[in-house]
Parts: sequence; structure tokens; C-alpha cells
Amino acid sequence: MKPRMNFYQAAPDTMKALMALEQQIQSTGLEKSLIELVKIRASQINGCAFCINMHTEDARKRGETEQRIYLLNAWRESPLYSDRERAALAWTEAVTLIAETHAPDDVYEQVRAEFSDSETVNLTMLIGAINAWNRIAIAFRAVHPVKVTASVA
Repeated sequence: MKPRMNFYQAAPDTMKALMALEQQIQSTGLEKSLIELVKIRASQINGCAFCINMHTEDARKRGETEQRIYLLNAWRESPLYSDRERAALAWTEAVTLIAETHAPDDVYEQVRAEFSDSETVNLTMLIGAINAWNRIAIAFRAVHPVKVTASVA
């Protein structure tokens, strides 16, 4: 796959605005591990290899376990995630797939049981932001770094 363009060079002020939103989200008090889980899960749904690669690396750097990363796309079937994480992941799926789900009341109630008003808005902005990043990366064919490893004979 070949990148279509360098979107940072093409529209630097617009990209700075999205980066500013990213910095704001990081400062909201949402748990760093939760932020990364949401970013990974939305990126999995959207099929954004660039963002999956980036956010799994970021999650590992922040202490996330390999097991929780590997099982993230099956979080409903795993006991490894807290009620708060489950609510965030359900909301992530509902908002990422908004055209299909229309953010159902039961998922909203689950989020509201675990998150305050401001946290719910911040979580929703996080989901919106990673969806924007996914769309940019996919549309312009951003390519994740490839690590060359020695082959086993």
C-alpha cells in the first residue's frame, strides 16, 4: 500500500486543531489505559491498521498487558475488563457504529452508571476523535511502520 498524501503537510492548521483536541482529551482525567483501550477498539471496528499499530504500542508502553490487548475484540466474553471499561467499550462500539446503532438507551444507561456527566462527554469526544483519526489514516492510506525480523529457517 502506498500513502496518498502527507495530510500534516497538506493542511497543517487543521491537523494542529485535531492534535489540540487529542491533548485536551489526554488532560480530562480519563484513565490513560481506558483511553488506549477505546482507541484500539474503535480502530479495530474501523479496520485502521495504522491506528491499531500505534495504540497497541502506546497501550503496552503504559503497562497494558498483551492478554488484554489480544482479547479486546472479544471483551464481552472475557473477565479481564472492569465494569467501567465494559461500559466504555460498549459506548465506543455504539458511537463508532452510530449509523447502525443510533446510540441505544441501554448502552447509554450503562455508560451513565460508570461515568459522570463530564466524563461521558469526554469519553464521547475521545470516541469521535479516534474515529476522525481512523478516517484520515484510512482515506489517505497511512502506512504503519514495518519492523523487519529475521526469518526462521
